Amino acid sequence: MSDTDNLLKSAVALLGRIETLLAPAASDPDWTTTWACRWTGNADTGHLVAIEHPDLLNLEDLRCIDPQKAAIDLNTRQFVRGLPANNALLWGSRGTGKSSLIKALLNEYAAEGLRQIQVDKLHLEGLPNIVENLRKRPEKFILFCDDLSFEASDPGYKALKAALDGSLYGLPDNVLIYATSNRRHLLPEFERENQETRHLDGEIHFAESVEEKISLSDRFGLWLSFHPFGQEQYLDVVRYWLHYLGAPLEPWKVLREEALRWALKRGSRSGRTAWHFARDQAGRHSLKPSEA
Repeated sequence: MSDTDNLLKSAVALLGRIETLLAPAASDPDWTTTWACRWTGNADTGHLVAIEHPDLLNLEDLRCIDPQKAAIDLNTRQFVRGLPANNALLWGSRGTGKSSLIKALLNEYAAEGLRQIQVDKLHLEGLPNIVENLRKRPEKFILFCDDLSFEASDPGYKALKAALDGSLYGLPDNVLIYATSNRRHLLPEFERENQETRHLDGEIHFAESVEEKISLSDRFGLWLSFHPFGQEQYLDVVRYWLHYLGAPLEPWKVLREEALRWALKRGSRSGRTAWHFARDQAGRHSLKPSEA
C-alpha cells in the first residue's frame, strides 16, 4: 500500500470520528409516554435512551420481604405526593429482591407520575447533567443505581457521594436516588481497618479509612437490609411462583424435595433461586410427553 493510500485511509478514519463528535444531540425522551430510561455515554456526551419494554413487576409478587417492601413503598408514596422523602440504599444477600422491589415501584406509581432512570456505575459521573435536565420537569424521578460496589479510587464513587450530599448543585425535590448493593457500605472492608479503631473513654473512634467508607452509605436516609431466606420462606416463594406460572403443586412432597435440592446445588435459598426453579418446572410441565 502506497503512502497516498495510507494517508487516505487515515483521513477517512479521522472524518468518521469527527462525524461522531458532531452528531446531533439526542432528543430528550417524551416523559408523558416513557416510563423508564437508561443513561449512556460519558459525563459530557451522555444522553438518555428510552427503555421501550421495562421489566415490570407487581409489589404483591415479591414475597417474604414485607417489612422492606412496606418501608420503601411508604417512602416512595411520600415522594410521589410531593412530600419529603429519603434516598434509599437496599443492601444484602444476592437474589433477595432488592432490584425487583425498585422496579415494582415503577409499575405501582407510574400512573401518578413516577419515572425511573437506570444509571450504571460506569456512568455515575454524568449525575450532574442528568439531574440538571430533570430539575424543571413535573414528574418524579428515581435514579436507579443497581448492584453498586466501589473501590475508593473509582470516579463514580465521588460523583455519587457528591450527588447525595455535599455538592453545590444538589438533588431537586423531584429526584431521588435508590441504590442496591451486596455491601452495606458499598466499598470493600478489610480486617486491618477495623483493627485501627480506637476506644477512648468508652467512646468508639473509627479509623479514617472506615469513616470514609461509612460516609457514603451514611448519605442515604433510608437503609434496608435483605438477608438469606430460611427454608420455609424459600418454599413459600417456590409455591407462589409455581402457582403463578400454572405449574402443578402436587405431589408437593416430591416438588418440595426437588426445590430444596435445586437450592442446595446453587448454594442459595433466595427469591431468584425459587423463580428459576419454578420456571424450570413450568417449562417441563408444558412439554409434550414425547419431548420430555
